[in-house]
Amino acid sequence: MNVYIDQDALVLWFSLAFLSVAFVVFDIRKTPAAPVLKWAFVILTVFAGPLGAFFYVLGCREPLAGTHEAYVAARWRQVLGSTMHCAAGDGLGIIAGAAMAAGWQFSAGVDFIVEYLLGFGFGWGFFQAFAMRDMAGGSYARSLRITFLPEFLSMNVLMAGMLVSMHWLMPRVNAGADPAAPGFWFVMSMALIVGFCLAYPVNWWLVAKGMKHGMLTVRPTDDRRHALGHGAGKAQGPAAPQEAPHPAATSPSSGAKIGMAALTLAVLAAGIVLSPHLA
Repeated sequence: MNVYIDQDALVLWFSLAFLSVAFVVFDIRKTPAAPVLKWAFVILTVFAGPLGAFFYVLGCREPLAGTHEAYVAARWRQVLGSTMHCAAGDGLGIIAGAAMAAGWQFSAGVDFIVEYLLGFGFGWGFFQAFAMRDMAGGSYARSLRITFLPEFLSMNVLMAGMLVSMHWLMPRVNAGADPAAPGFWFVMSMALIVGFCLAYPVNWWLVAKGMKHGMLTVRPTDDRRHALGHGAGKAQGPAAPQEAPHPAATSPSSGAKIGMAALTLAVLAAGIVLSPHLA
């Protein structure tokens, strides 16, 4: 099959990605966001390049000292943080699974299973349940319970978007299926961006229903009194995460949760059917 993405495009992309990561790593240190969100922004920018840096500046970077809580309170910024958190955690696991599958030449079915399990396992077990356990009273077991469904719903649509795009792009990029080649990592970058876009609407629903957090503000106790906004929870120490203020969320009914689960599974099934690799 002919190559549609040439080497010049790859050099340009990775050059922009390097500059974007350098900027985010340097600048995010002074942004009063929760540590897990800082790591998520760095991971996202590694793969999303200038788009990740754009999301950071537009969605999280404090424009003026003491304004972070008020700045990130907008619903779309809360959803951006939620989706970014999902894309960084689940996406990293999916990409690791894709690299393993390509390197060890797994069958298509095993490839899918490995990517899904690693993506969901890392995103749920670490990026959500472990990193956010303080918001569940410090209990990791309780955090696992309350984050399972939100992560499952978000993971399904992220996986669907990545699945179709990565397997459509691999034969169109030089060495796109070789983890030792730059082309593979370009494919993974584009796939993560597509998955991010597809997961955004589901994360909007999850945030609106109070099932996922958005952007979180963390300030030293001495600095928090200067903030213009106030977190949703009480400070429990010098670096307690504070959710941006938002209207009271209405918890969805069991029927709504089942319906959303069915919808995201249908999207994932469509991704499998549309994937040239699995069809």
